[in-house]
Amino acid sequence: MLVKVLHNGDCSKSNAVLEYLDENGVPFEIINLIKDPLSVLEIKTVLKKLNQSVFHLIRKTEKLYLEKFAGKNYSEEEWIEILSENPSLIQRPILIKGSVAMLGRPIENVKFFIEK
Repeated sequence: MLVKVLHNGDCSKSNAVLEYLDENGVPFEIINLIKDPLSVLEIKTVLKKLNQSVFHLIRKTEKLYLEKFAGKNYSEEEWIEILSENPSLIQRPILIKGSVAMLGRPIENVKFFIEK
């Protein structure tokens, strides 16, 4: 089954997962989060597949987060909008296989996910 990878080319962990999938012959499609940001609806769909709240997706170590968003109280809906407008704040990579998704780290979890 084709694995969709929500990817940021500047992220070493994201690049490592792509390399792992390629080396293991896993067919995948890359969705570049920075060049093609997810819409609000797409983020909601990913969250359902992850079975997680939006707070799980936020990169709290990102400079942009620390400068603009740290310590502020936004609702889940507001965060979804913020992530749509600021895709660098989304944890990556995210792997999607059919109706399920997972964060692609640690990389040991990727092996389990693609074999399942």
